[in-house]
Amino acid sequence: MFTGGCSFDEHYSNCGYSVALGTNGFTWEQINTWEKPMLDPAVPTGSFMMVNSSGRASGQKAHLLLPTLKENDTHCIDFHYYFSSRDRSSPGALNVYVKVNGGPQGNPVWNVSGVVTEGWVKAELAISTFWPHFYQVIFESVSLKGHPGYIAVDEVRVLAHPCRKAPHFLRLQNVEVNVGQNATFQCIAGGKWSQHDKLWLQQWNGRDTALMVTRVVNHRRFSATVSVADTAQRSVSKYRCVIRSDGGSGVSNYAELIVKEPPTPIAPPELLAVGATYLWIKPNANSIIGDGPIILKEVEYRTTTGTWAETHIVDSPNYKLWHLDPDVEYEIRVLLTRPGEGGTGPPGPPLTTRTKCADPVHGPQNVEIVDIRARQLTLQWEPFGYAVTRCHSYNLTVRYQYVFNQQQYEAEEVIQTSSHYTLRGLRPFMTIRLRLLLSNPEGRMESEELVVQTEEDVNQAMALELQKPKFESQIFISWGPVNESNGVVRYFKINYKAVGSLDPSADLSSQRGKVFKLRNETHHLFVGLYPGTTYSFTIKASTAKGFGPPVTTRIATKISAPSMPEYDTDTPLNETDTTITVMLKPAQSRGAPETKINCVRLATKGASTQNSNTVEPEKQVDNTVKMAGVIAGLLMFIIILLGVMLTIKRRRNAYSYSYYLKLAKKQKETQSGAQREMGPVASADKPTAKLSANRNDEGFSSSSQDVNGFTDGSRGELSQPTLTIQTHPYLTCDPMEMSYPRDQFQPAIRVADLLQHITQMKRGQGYGFKEEYEALPEGQTASWDTAKEDENRNKNRYGNIISYDHSRVRLLVLDGDPHSDYINANYIDGYHRPRHYIATQGPMQETVKDFWRMIWQENSASIVMVTNLVEVGRVKCVRYWPDDTEVYGDIKVTLIETEPLAEYVIRTFTVQKVKLFGNPHQAGPIAAHCSNAGAGRTGCFIAIDTMLDMAENEGVVDIFNCVRELRAQRVNLVQTEEQYVFVHDAILEACLCGNTAIPVCEFRSLYYNISRLDPQTNSSQIKDEFQTLNIVTPRVRPEDCSIGLLPRNHDKNRNMDVLPLDRCLPFLISVDGESSNYINAALMDSHKQPAAFVVTQHPLPNTVADFWRLVFDYNCSSVVMLNEMDTAQLCMQYWPEKTSGCYGPIQVEFVSADIDEDIIHRIFRICNMARGTSSRYCSCGFRINVSSNLESLNGGGRSGTFCAICSVCEMIQQQNIIDVFHIVKTLRNNKSNMVETLV
Repeated sequence: MFTGGCSFDEHYSNCGYSVALGTNGFTWEQINTWEKPMLDPAVPTGSFMMVNSSGRASGQKAHLLLPTLKENDTHCIDFHYYFSSRDRSSPGALNVYVKVNGGPQGNPVWNVSGVVTEGWVKAELAISTFWPHFYQVIFESVSLKGHPGYIAVDEVRVLAHPCRKAPHFLRLQNVEVNVGQNATFQCIAGGKWSQHDKLWLQQWNGRDTALMVTRVVNHRRFSATVSVADTAQRSVSKYRCVIRSDGGSGVSNYAELIVKEPPTPIAPPELLAVGATYLWIKPNANSIIGDGPIILKEVEYRTTTGTWAETHIVDSPNYKLWHLDPDVEYEIRVLLTRPGEGGTGPPGPPLTTRTKCADPVHGPQNVEIVDIRARQLTLQWEPFGYAVTRCHSYNLTVRYQYVFNQQQYEAEEVIQTSSHYTLRGLRPFMTIRLRLLLSNPEGRMESEELVVQTEEDVNQAMALELQKPKFESQIFISWGPVNESNGVVRYFKINYKAVGSLDPSADLSSQRGKVFKLRNETHHLFVGLYPGTTYSFTIKASTAKGFGPPVTTRIATKISAPSMPEYDTDTPLNETDTTITVMLKPAQSRGAPETKINCVRLATKGASTQNSNTVEPEKQVDNTVKMAGVIAGLLMFIIILLGVMLTIKRRRNAYSYSYYLKLAKKQKETQSGAQREMGPVASADKPTAKLSANRNDEGFSSSSQDVNGFTDGSRGELSQPTLTIQTHPYLTCDPMEMSYPRDQFQPAIRVADLLQHITQMKRGQGYGFKEEYEALPEGQTASWDTAKEDENRNKNRYGNIISYDHSRVRLLVLDGDPHSDYINANYIDGYHRPRHYIATQGPMQETVKDFWRMIWQENSASIVMVTNLVEVGRVKCVRYWPDDTEVYGDIKVTLIETEPLAEYVIRTFTVQKVKLFGNPHQAGPIAAHCSNAGAGRTGCFIAIDTMLDMAENEGVVDIFNCVRELRAQRVNLVQTEEQYVFVHDAILEACLCGNTAIPVCEFRSLYYNISRLDPQTNSSQIKDEFQTLNIVTPRVRPEDCSIGLLPRNHDKNRNMDVLPLDRCLPFLISVDGESSNYINAALMDSHKQPAAFVVTQHPLPNTVADFWRLVFDYNCSSVVMLNEMDTAQLCMQYWPEKTSGCYGPIQVEFVSADIDEDIIHRIFRICNMARGTSSRYCSCGFRINVSSNLESLNGGGRSGTFCAICSVCEMIQQQNIIDVFHIVKTLRNNKSNMVETLV
């Protein structure tokens, strides 16, 4: 018998038992009738534990406690009990409890009541409590009022084997369920099952749950399934199985019911990218409310206005929702699931976002003119809805143009109606070309162009050209064309009438009439008019619609001198010595009444002659008037002269101001143009290192073209005095926080929002960028006293782009030269990398030695040269590196490798110091310079590199504050607004494209992965990559193809939508009569060689001669034809068959042909007959050659594929990587239709 049993022959405390005093002294007592006989015959004989219930109230309890037991197996405890009374009534009840781990007592697992035994009765307890848990058995007697008697317990044994009659339970397992789900415990017991057995589930706190289902497994084992409904909330509770049989009770171990709460995300999903039909999201499932583990992530999305919802399983960190509707607001939530039924938690907080608009499906259709008037047109078109616009916010505009006064006018009006619109305010009788434009934020579609002529209207007034009247009876009038011609002028009508005369006696009633003039007549002479009379003239022009408004003017004829009648030679009426009296006859007036009659004074006989100086009073008055007129005229002349002089002076001042303004602007543009470039990468190590120079062969522009050639890597360890390093390391140093004050002008922008931000900033002719750029500090913001010293002035290319004192690079001072520490260079902080860059001017002849001193001293492992030596005929930077080996001061530089590529050149040098001092520890800052000043392109490179690091680490970019911080370290970094926009475009393109290079050794396996379709989205990584390629392909503007759009070149293009860019055109050199030098072709770079291919369309019948001129002029040794001949598409044979032929000035002679499967290889001899040059050979067929002329139907898809394959082969040979995305993107920069389809 194990510890815990007791026969009560000795005191019960020796067995480890104890008793608890009940109410009013009701308790267990140890009885030994052998030592102390009992007089009551109801008391049994022997030694045992007993309670006397006589005289007790009901419900009084007494407890007998066994010692604590612990064992890693099922215990069987058997005991004997005895119920007796003198009146044969039950003295009360006996309960047995099993308390585990000192927990609550709970409900009894065995009990007996209402009986009187005939002697001692044996009962068993099968207790399945396993180590390390412990338990304690408690015997409880309960009194019953009015029932005197005795309850006794004896012979308690703890056995090491299962009970014989009481079933025992196997280990009860923990049950884990999710909130709201049914929990089921399976109680498996060993022993025989009887229908009279009672089985229940007992909770830790004592509550019992009834049995649901019992199933007999075999004759020695049965199981019971008990369901628990207490799973409404997250909790942990304990349950055990209890069975009561005829032989006793079985008790299982306590098992935990663990109710888990399904997980719910705390944060909404993060939006990474937005498209018209897709949304890139990041579920953000790391922070949750509830319990894990998470075994399933799902995305539930719905429209904010709809009731339907869809759920997709997410099996990657980011997820793309496909097949969405454009410009629709969606609500996206994340569902998380943990193991078990009901493990899916409620949706997390929503992300509410809207897809972008998509390009309209088509432009307005069935557009027609339903009403034409002189000054308005009414349009009508087929109504359209969201299915066509693919955007809820769209504009419908009518754009029209016309020619007036030999000048073309264009106008555009927004249409607010849905199916018709009246265009008002037009000019009559005008040919108008118009079309409707359906546009949304993402694109636009146009209708077909309509050409219509408005109706005629009455004309406007014309300009009169009047001449000063020269005649007494004639008036000449001429007129110009009408001010606004509203139709064809048929004739002019002139009405005239006399409205007044200086002669009151004149009869004007007959002085009126009208004259009609033909439309080609512009003047008329009126005769037979009355002198001194004012006439009113009214002129009107007539069209098919009638007369226009009249032009009225008044003109007066000149006054004619009155005519005197003839006088007879009659004798005067009277004659004296001093007077003669004559008879005056009335004069005949001519346009004015007679004012006076002048009489001629005659000298009579005998009269004395008066003094000649005497002035008659009347004549003296006339002289005074004349003198006043002369003075007034002189004053007027002086006033006019002063006015003219003042006007001339003002014009001269205005001209001077305009001149200096233009001069200053020109100087600023010259400086700006001279400082906008980008160029070579280099690496240097001490004591001897390899330096790689990388030169960009293209000018640095503000477009969104790629800036290639900047690579990074890891630094090798120096193990020998001389070591060649082939990587281009960045500086590695302890991280340092570089905080940009983001509360100034523009906060940091999430990479996911960058495309939308740039699009918004470019609206309104880029006003957002203009405003933001103008907020940057410009010019000097810190002291630069050292740079201004006289000894250092010749080391600066410009006086206003020099080094700040606080950030300048200080060179070690040379012996005897205290000013040798200066170089025009500044340290620039990178992203969490202090002094990660050095921005410097392009070396001058005087500063080359200082430049290499700086490279050695700062241990710069890379030089980024963002310029060419000469651009547009101007020297931008001196050549500061050797062709072989050269010593600059005490620095020896040796060129060991040159790697030319199509867009840049990588040169690798070793750098040694003649007299070695010190030993390098780590790679120093990247030295960057551009042309001249080291501000514009240099700043662009540093800003882009810094912001890409920031985007990778934080998922945001802060370009404005980055440039502001750059300018605090060197003046005017990122020098122009165009460069500031370029920085944004370059960062956006880098973020969109990412790294798409694949090592050759991994290509086979990776290609399988990126080509595999996702069954959920019906997409693949390669399809997404091609879609991104279409996004970053530059859109061709009409001004980019201005030469191909010239009217004289229209018939040389197969498709007006596929035109070469002006900057990529191969202009024809060979002269062919008056033919132009244009051909629909483009020069394309390969990976290594610029202009390695000439891509062109299949020659049209009228461009065959141009095609052969192209082949000859550009020394094409191969022509690769990638399409079949098709007469219907004008794809005809353009070479001679087994003979020779002349195509313009080029003679083509057939030499040989070779057929290999489906490829025909022909060889021709070509020469220019006009020049008499020597001939050369050209092969036609499918053959790869460095200088190849590629022609397909439109010079795009197949030709692009051929160029891409050739370039990829070069990339494999040179770099052992494959980057199809970059190759095709580069090709599309020169021709947007290269590689047109995914397959």
